[in-house]
Amino acid sequence: MAYSIARYLNVRSAMAGTFRPDGRRLAFLTDITGTHQVWAVDVPPNGQPTSWPEQLTFFKERVLNVTYSPVTDEMIFSTDVGGNERAQLFLLSGDGQHLRQLTDAPQAIHVFGGWSHDGRNIAYSSNVREPRVFDVYVIDVRSGETDMVYKGDGWFYVVDFSPNDRQLLIGKAYSSFDQDLWLLDLSSGATQLLTPHQGSARFEAVFAPDGRRLYLCSDLDRDFLTLAHVDLPLSMSESTAPPLVFRDSLGWDVSSLAIAPQAEFLAYHVNADGYTRLIVESLRDGAVLPLAGLPAGVCELSAFSVDGSRAAVTVNAPKHNSDVWIADLSSGETRQVTRSSRAGIPQAAFVEPELIRYPSFDGLRIAGFLYRPPTARPGDKLCVLFMVHGGPEGQTRPAFGPITQYFVNRGYAVFAPNVRGSTGYGKRFAHLDDVEKRMDSVADLAYGARYLVEQGITDPHRIAVSGGSYGGFMVLAALTQYPDLWAAGVDIVGIANFLTFLENTGPWRRDLRIAEYGDPEKDRALLEHISPINHVDRIKAPLLVIHGANDPRVPVGEAEQIVAALRSRDVPVAYLRYEDEGHGLSKLANRLDAYAKMADFLDQYMYAEGIEASGKRC
Repeated sequence: MAYSIARYLNVRSAMAGTFRPDGRRLAFLTDITGTHQVWAVDVPPNGQPTSWPEQLTFFKERVLNVTYSPVTDEMIFSTDVGGNERAQLFLLSGDGQHLRQLTDAPQAIHVFGGWSHDGRNIAYSSNVREPRVFDVYVIDVRSGETDMVYKGDGWFYVVDFSPNDRQLLIGKAYSSFDQDLWLLDLSSGATQLLTPHQGSARFEAVFAPDGRRLYLCSDLDRDFLTLAHVDLPLSMSESTAPPLVFRDSLGWDVSSLAIAPQAEFLAYHVNADGYTRLIVESLRDGAVLPLAGLPAGVCELSAFSVDGSRAAVTVNAPKHNSDVWIADLSSGETRQVTRSSRAGIPQAAFVEPELIRYPSFDGLRIAGFLYRPPTARPGDKLCVLFMVHGGPEGQTRPAFGPITQYFVNRGYAVFAPNVRGSTGYGKRFAHLDDVEKRMDSVADLAYGARYLVEQGITDPHRIAVSGGSYGGFMVLAALTQYPDLWAAGVDIVGIANFLTFLENTGPWRRDLRIAEYGDPEKDRALLEHISPINHVDRIKAPLLVIHGANDPRVPVGEAEQIVAALRSRDVPVAYLRYEDEGHGLSKLANRLDAYAKMADFLDQYMYAEGIEASGKRC
């Protein structure tokens, strides 16, 4: 049975569970109202709610995150305006009756970094002083008194308070693949670098329960993010950084560390071919706690209860729209707590992908997820829609995607490749598209399309390509570099001109993006060469462009450049601009409008009559 796009976009999601200090109530984010808001539900010890969840925030705009105090029945959340990512922080009472804005600088970004363990303060980073840099602040949630505790000279962020609340663990990002960590003494302001290194390395860390050790995952001098620990110095005056002690590599990236201090549990995720293996182990004896019943897909442990007896886990799998589960850490049992609506679509209508690998131009094998329509028969030649992830430091993973499932139900095959430059396959793989190698990843798309033709899955000229953000650049690059390969393209908030993009992107992002793409002065010729706007005369395929007017990452001028250039050449181009959106579409009404038009656009050009007119399926 065919279901409308409205049905798929009304499939709801819940995520980011956080426990009240007594562990008997869970707050989370859900988009029941069309945008993510804070809701809460009572969760007795057996993990099964006995009442309907209660809505606690009522903004027109999305809520970005929520975290309960470790001591009192109140929480911190943040929200922005029109998708501009300039988030402000709010304090909300557990019953939702009392709301207080803690930051009020609408021109600035505020990134929540955590509660102090005594519940008196929170830490965050912000670029309120200077748009290009982030400083570190601590605010007393009772008095509202705010102190800048570290003046930054780049992109600094807060990792966590030490267990005794006397120190902060802070980080600095030089690029998406290169960070450092420091200890910051809150009384003296002294800092100690914990991660001196050469080259690029990523570091993620959490304090051990006693505060004398950090547990980390890092790819320092190795290909994959690997578990490690470092014993902290007894004095901030020690000049030599302590050594990292690594475990054996698991052959996949390890990330998302979390600690349950009272129970002394360490949790982490293993990204195995895109699928999450959630590991919870005892710090006392190293025993791994078995967790049963979680669907295979992508999951994230968002919070431990204060006593460490339970964990909130967001589960998202191809046939399971995002919901919050609770894991009982004494028994290993897991229970689904939220049951987000599937908008009347039976779960059996959703499709699991097939993980395939194909060789690219240099023999490198590229992984991707292929979703086949349930009506497909052996030997059918399918219309294929490539969906290219953003980033470029991103990865397509086997999670529920309403747009993916809609197009599959409509009769398309959807192919989501992880071309070179994607994360999840090691540091070396992630750097294979850097600077002068940028177009090698575009070639991976072309070889993926040819592979599907060779395998008899599709015919030439029945392949479209879509993507958002950096994925939007990949769409435009594919249309310019391989113009005869694609029947149509859909560019969502994509980059058309790297020089204007780097000039106009948010100033806080510019240095990080230069580290990835190249310097407009040193690498100007290269950036001009890889910018699709400079090869627009080669585009033959019809193009749909979707962009938010408030986009702080890829400014809307990128869309308007490519649209104007194609219209001047009489190439079919449709343009959807949304005045109340930023980097992507967060509001349900806009998503309904855009994706319905995307479906009609693809039907028009993938085969002449269209599905609705002819009743044919791809």
